[in-house]
Amino acid sequence: MSTTADGSTASAPPVSSSTATTTAASAAAATTAADPAATAATGAAGPDSPGSAGPRRAMGWRLRFAVLCLVWGFSFLFIKVGNRGFAPLQVTLGRVGFGALVLVVMLLVTRERLPRSARVWGHLAVAAVLLNVLPFSLFAYSELTIPSTLAGICNATSPLWGMLLSLVALSEDRPTRRRVAGLGVGFLGVLTVLGAWQGFSGTDLTGTAMALGASLSYPIGWIYVRRTLAGTGHSHLSMTSAQLLLATAQLAVLTPLFSPMPTSFPVVPLLAVFALGALGTGFAFLLQYGLVAEVGPTTAQMVTYFIPVIGTAAGVTLLDEQLSWNTPVGALIVLAGAALTQSRPRRTTPSP
Repeated sequence: MSTTADGSTASAPPVSSSTATTTAASAAAATTAADPAATAATGAAGPDSPGSAGPRRAMGWRLRFAVLCLVWGFSFLFIKVGNRGFAPLQVTLGRVGFGALVLVVMLLVTRERLPRSARVWGHLAVAAVLLNVLPFSLFAYSELTIPSTLAGICNATSPLWGMLLSLVALSEDRPTRRRVAGLGVGFLGVLTVLGAWQGFSGTDLTGTAMALGASLSYPIGWIYVRRTLAGTGHSHLSMTSAQLLLATAQLAVLTPLFSPMPTSFPVVPLLAVFALGALGTGFAFLLQYGLVAEVGPTTAQMVTYFIPVIGTAAGVTLLDEQLSWNTPVGALIVLAGAALTQSRPRRTTPSP
């Protein structure tokens, strides 16, 4: 699996892909919801009825859900702070490197093995680009010119892009009228956030386009993973660890070509990059799939709707970022549209 920049994660059928950050990636609404394997991982014990687990377990998953919301909600703040001391590609390299380290430690603890098939590694290399290297780098570059609050809101458009792509790419996931309406509502929200009626004045279009491009990269990666890595027989932990190791190797080659070696390692930016990787990518993956297994993907994916709220609050209170009225209003419209795109028709029970 991999996580999204924000914190969204997407998973691959016996893998997991951000996560929908890494952790590749969802997370996503467009993260766990898009993964049939995530549903299977919930087991047979009523995945979407957490109340059946008893009050003690219910309190446990709610606490972990809140921690996951906080970790992913702060990811965009960590990127902004990391950019103050390092080049964007260096921030991304640190992110996937620290995230991979956490998961490799878990592999050793659980005595699981990395995949051995050259075919699987080849597909994971592509997934690493689409779900880690490209979106993480685009978000890091975007936050050189746009607030972390705007980057977090752009991240919330991933379910909208996924819905748009499903019109042509996923024949098994035909859109309903409600979901198409959600697509329209969501993009209306994007225009509201950007202040389209003002001619996008005050908004850096290049940075915004990069953030939106990062959000688009996630569903493209999810589609690729679903079509190439389904049924591999490997665990989420094994596949995601391999994917992040590949992303780390790719960025280790790429970063020196575009960014000079840092001459210093300022403490606060370094800690931000460490938190972004170890917590927002590695630890968040473990939390996400624990939640999916315990309460099911439908409940776990709700984390997506808290990420921009927490990200906005963090940016405004801790980074003194300015917030005009259209930003929170547009964000709410985006989230409403995203929720509609993830909705499913209710099953009707035939009357006796």
